[in-house]
Amino acid sequence: GQYYNAHHDYITHQRDRHSGPRILTFFLYLSDVEEGGGTKLNDLDIVIQPKMGRALLWPSVMNYNPLDKDFRTRHEALAIEKGTKFAANAWIHLFNSLEAHKMGCN
Repeated sequence: GQYYNAHHDYITHQRDRHSGPRILTFFLYLSDVEEGGGTKLNDLDIVIQPKMGRALLWPSVMNYNPLDKDFRTRHEALAIEKGTKFAANAWIHLFNSLEAHKMGCN
């Protein structure tokens, strides 16, 4: 079935890029799933079940220093046992990456 292994959305080398690190993840379920397919925040032992229209927002960094990784938000997409999951996500970075991109910085 569809799944994604445990990982973290913080990417260390992005600290030094114009956009800065990913600080928030926004995840939107676009469909219901008959069985399975939840999003698990591994270190917090929380599983969120897919439901069309349900949105999740979690931090990748610490409040006191948004350049520091918040290790608690490692997560995975659990296997779908029955049905199909459609979802969309967006990552919010610390700095405005659009202006840097316009200047040719990647």
